[in-house]
Amino acid sequence: MTLPARANGTVFTARQDRVRDALQLAGIDAVLLSVGADLPYLTGYEAMPLERLTMLVLPRDGEAVLVVPELEAARVPDHGACTIVPWSETADPIGIVTGLARGVTRLAIGDHTWTRFTLALQSALPHAVFSPANSITGPLRAVKDADEIAALRAAAHAVDAVAVEMRSRPFGGRTEADVSRELVDRMLEHGHQRANFAIVGSGPNGASPHHDATDRVIRGGDVIVCDFGATMHGYCSDTTRMFAVGEPSNEIADTYAALADAQELAVHAATVGTPCEEVDAVARRALAPHGLADAFIHRIGHGIGLEAHEDPYIVAGNSNALVAGHAFSVEPGVYFPGRFGMRLEDIVVATDAGPDRLNCSPRDLAVVG
Repeated sequence: MTLPARANGTVFTARQDRVRDALQLAGIDAVLLSVGADLPYLTGYEAMPLERLTMLVLPRDGEAVLVVPELEAARVPDHGACTIVPWSETADPIGIVTGLARGVTRLAIGDHTWTRFTLALQSALPHAVFSPANSITGPLRAVKDADEIAALRAAAHAVDAVAVEMRSRPFGGRTEADVSRELVDRMLEHGHQRANFAIVGSGPNGASPHHDATDRVIRGGDVIVCDFGATMHGYCSDTTRMFAVGEPSNEIADTYAALADAQELAVHAATVGTPCEEVDAVARRALAPHGLADAFIHRIGHGIGLEAHEDPYIVAGNSNALVAGHAFSVEPGVYFPGRFGMRLEDIVVATDAGPDRLNCSPRDLAVVG
């Protein structure tokens, strides 16, 4: 991970202190974090998903200690926010972690920790009660500060540039896989460090929201879902734009107009204090008069930050209210198996001044060759 310049030790120390406050409120003694976004959020270090254990031990009272394989130690930022304990190839990292956690009875463990390590820790600490760390870290990470929002905005503008460029590119006669590769290349050219996904679903394949691009050749009359995102300086982009090869039929044009109207209403509904589920409901109510509500088969959005999908989730049943700093997608979609699908997606930040839409590329149905 390449971190923004502002991500120094002071930032990580402050975040660790907020975790300690949350542990105090929850009655949890310590949090144990391995692979996953919580670790770079609190230390600036992104662990490789290795069979060698990496684990941050962050107690409610006491210093943060990062247990890391010796061969990885040089990659850990030296900013003083935690003590680094490298372990050699013949050492017992589980023993090191359990030694640091000795005497605790309630532990929160990172949601992405490998099962082999979780089971070993449970065996070594038989009297400890384990719970998911996301209950502690999720709400904290969900509220972005000004620098995080700036990073998300920069990433959004980079994929906006790709979306604009694709409006003048040919689609007809190319395979989905070819277009997907172009999206990946362009995201990297515009400053992302790694591509996360580039969904290209043409014609009937667009009815599968997470379609894997295939060798299907795009042809005249197709509508194409292009949903793509990547990581820039640790923070994610994610946008969806629609393309049509040749002038769309009345059915396609009318369906897309209804979808775009629903998305616009949902974006404007994403105000501070509004329950997450209400943003989802606004789009469904807008689609219903057009007979499209049943074709909207997924939630309208997910949080975004260090991960492409994180808290808050904008979905029916989530009555939590939006707060200033929440960053999330607004992406209604409609899908007709065997025929076509459509989705329109922007990243939005809830602010005290109203919803701040980070993506600025055109939202019309782009007609391409």
